[in-house]
Amino acid sequence: MRLARGQALSIRQMGYVKAAETFGARRWHMVHWHVARNAMPPLLVQLSLDIGSAILMASALGFIGLGAQQPTAEWGAMVATGRNYILDNWWYSTFPGLAILITATGFNLLGDGVRDLLDPRQQGK
Repeated sequence: MRLARGQALSIRQMGYVKAAETFGARRWHMVHWHVARNAMPPLLVQLSLDIGSAILMASALGFIGLGAQQPTAEWGAMVATGRNYILDNWWYSTFPGLAILITATGFNLLGDGVRDLLDPRQQGK
């Protein structure tokens, strides 16, 4: 919420928004056309990074026993259960751990790709 408000306040002070206001553009037009369009890319990047962090936090809570309770399947709980059998059956904890790693990394890379795609400074390169 703070990021959205900060982006909106920052964009509202830009020259092109001031110029649109000077030429008589309506408020809803400026909000939709200038502010919302230019505030969206940083919000999407932050959203994808936060999803990866939420997955790691939920897995950590599940690992220590504070996450979803049985019979709900949860990656952190699967890793915690599998550590008792790590010497004989290594795959019990390895595959849920890899799923956590791949999913969190995937959301972080998605956010990085969205930032590169929507960054106006990268358009000419």
